[in-house]
Amino acid sequence: MTEETPGFEEKPDVPSGATPEDAESKAASSASAEGAAPAGDATAQNAGLVAQLDQVRTALGERTVDLQRLQAEYQNYRRRVERDRVAVREVAIANLLTELLPVLDDIGRAREHGELVGGFKSVAESTETVAAKMGLQQFGKEGEPFDPTIHEALMHSYAPDVTETTCVAILQPGYRIGERTIRPARVAVAEPQPGAQTVKAEGADEGAAADDKESGGPEEG
Repeated sequence: MTEETPGFEEKPDVPSGATPEDAESKAASSASAEGAAPAGDATAQNAGLVAQLDQVRTALGERTVDLQRLQAEYQNYRRRVERDRVAVREVAIANLLTELLPVLDDIGRAREHGELVGGFKSVAESTETVAAKMGLQQFGKEGEPFDPTIHEALMHSYAPDVTETTCVAILQPGYRIGERTIRPARVAVAEPQPGAQTVKAEGADEGAAADDKESGGPEEG
């Protein structure tokens, strides 16, 4: 069993013939190398983290752009579906009310002839109320100017008391839903009597001449 000598310290290996100063210089160099190694590793680690952070930011930006594009496409899809749904609903209502127009015409004729009485009157009024709730509007009145976009002329005549083509009789009322006309008003129209404007103008000239004659005519200078 060997005994250790107290107070013994290990010394760095020093080549034979080296001085104590060489030993101290070698020890200092070893310590500097050991301290420099961790500093270099930390710098490399930070550079790697920065690169990873840049990649994450780039990926996040790309995903954000994709999400915004998908959201815009979804909003456009919703608006398109809603627009199509409204259009389909309007077409369906228009088709239904178009089939109902002959019934409304019969109700109108019965009212004109005083036949809208009793239970038939109640049913007729309920039918008209339902049609109005669905957006059906009646148009066409006597005396209004003729408009070929909403009127259909079935009869034509001349009248001395009109100054433009005028609806003088409503043969069948027109109907619309909103701005959409589903049936034009069928009317009888009257135009100004040919030459009526000329006769009227001549009459006005003769009246003015008569007034001048009664007043003694224009004064001579």
